Amino acid sequence: HVQLVESGGGSVQAGGSLRLSCQASGDNIRRQCMGWFRQAPGKEREAVAAISISGGSAYYANSVRGRFTISQDNAENTLYLQMNTLNPEDTAMYYCAAAPPYRCYTGPLLTNSYTYWGRGTQVTVS
Repeated sequence: HVQLVESGGGSVQAGGSLRLSCQASGDNIRRQCMGWFRQAPGKEREAVAAISISGGSAYYANSVRGRFTISQDNAENTLYLQMNTLNPEDTAMYYCAAAPPYRCYTGPLLTNSYTYWGRGTQVTVS
C-alpha cells in the first residue's frame, strides 16, 4: 500500500516555472511505476508524465514534452515534476499516482493503470 502527498502547487504567471513534489510512504517508489496527472474543471483527468521503476524510462504527454521533467529521489522517496514555460492551459489540479511496475510497459500514461492516488495540488497559470 502506498500513500502519496503532493505539494508545490501555486499561482504563477505565464512563462513561469513550478516544481511539484510527491512524498510517498508505505512502499519505496523505486518499486513502482509513478505518474503525474492533471484535471482541469469540466475536463477528464489526463496524463502528464510517468517514470518507470528506478527512473529508467520517462514518458510524457505531447502537450508537456520539452517543458516538463519528471524525476525521483529514491533516498527521499519523493517524485518531482519540474514545470517550465507554463501557460494558462496548464491550469489544473495535479495528482501523483503509483502503479505496479509492469504498468510502465503496458500503459504508463493511462489513468486506469494506476492504483494509488494523492489528493492533488492546484496549479494556476495566468
